[in-house]
Amino acid sequence: MTGIVVVGSLNADLVVRTERFPKPGETLQGSDLAILPGGKSANQAVAAGRLGGTVRMIGAVGDDGNGALLRDSVAAAGVDTTHVAVRQGTATGTAVITVDGAGENTIVISAGANGTLTPDDVPADAFDGAGVLGLCLEVSIDVVLAAARAARTAGVTVLTNLSPFGAVPSELLDLTDVLLLNEHEAAALGEHGVRRSVVTRGGDGCVVHDGDADPVSIDAVPVQAVDTTGCGDAFMGAVALRLAAGDSLVEAARFAIGVGAYAATKPGAQASYPTPSELEAFLRA
Repeated sequence: MTGIVVVGSLNADLVVRTERFPKPGETLQGSDLAILPGGKSANQAVAAGRLGGTVRMIGAVGDDGNGALLRDSVAAAGVDTTHVAVRQGTATGTAVITVDGAGENTIVISAGANGTLTPDDVPADAFDGAGVLGLCLEVSIDVVLAAARAARTAGVTVLTNLSPFGAVPSELLDLTDVLLLNEHEAAALGEHGVRRSVVTRGGDGCVVHDGDADPVSIDAVPVQAVDTTGCGDAFMGAVALRLAAGDSLVEAARFAIGVGAYAATKPGAQASYPTPSELEAFLRA
């Protein structure tokens, strides 16, 4: 079972670049507004799809231009969009993103059609042929739990990204096989009971915890960052891809480090994700 199912969000990213982030109450000049395909779940699906994975996306967009943009972008990566619903009279979800001169970003999301997704939108047959389910927290927790339960029933590995970070029911952690979170989220969560996890550390790489084995630290690939938007999603999609292919968690995380680094060298989220040949050339350079 090498397929990947991603359940969650699709957002139009409204991106403005500026030399530094504004202080509270301050107005700064920025670049022209760019509208780009995004959303954590859609990004993860596209990252895995562009790398050659067999990916199915479950989510919702509005009946507007942004919805069409997102469906087209996801489909162009080879992702099955059969279960991406189009909600009439509803706006597509959006993310308002500011990128500073160092490539760092701030993001505010508006759920839009993502907020209309329900457990009924997650059919049991969506997991046919799947090895991994990818989840994040940009849609209702009821949907996330329904997907995790269905995946567990189907014998599918549940890979959960605790982002955007917030309190989650213990059931979700019980259903999670592999937890992906950054070091700040890990500190806030504390003990969680998930035996397999990857803690990302930005420019310092990541740490893999795999059951009773000693933690393994993996160094980052050094790059000059252009835009870090969606790098974590690229990492998540790459982990899902390699776990579905049968890699160990350490092998999957090491591969994902390279994918995330590549994404940081390009502007935007989905547009910055590599194909296998692009990744190979990048890592060889």
